[in-house]
Amino acid sequence: MKKKIAIEGMSCQHCVSHVKEALSELNGVTSVEVNLEGKSAVLEASGEVKDEDIKFAVDDAGYEVVNIENL
Repeated sequence: MKKKIAIEGMSCQHCVSHVKEALSELNGVTSVEVNLEGKSAVLEASGEVKDEDIKFAVDDAGYEVVNIENL
C-alpha cells in the first residue's frame, strides 16, 4: 500500500523530521519520504493504514493534512 499525503505547515528540515518520525511510528509503515518543497509525504506500508490514523499522526506532530491520495 502506498499513499501520498499533502501537508501544510512544514517550513524547514526540522519539520520534515517531525513528520517523518510521526508517520514512521504508525503500525505497518515500512518507509516514509517527506518532500519539503512539494509539501508532501509518500508513505509505504505492508498493510492497510487508515487515513484517519495518518491525519491524527500528522496533526499530533503539529502540521495539517490537506489531502491523502492512494498511489
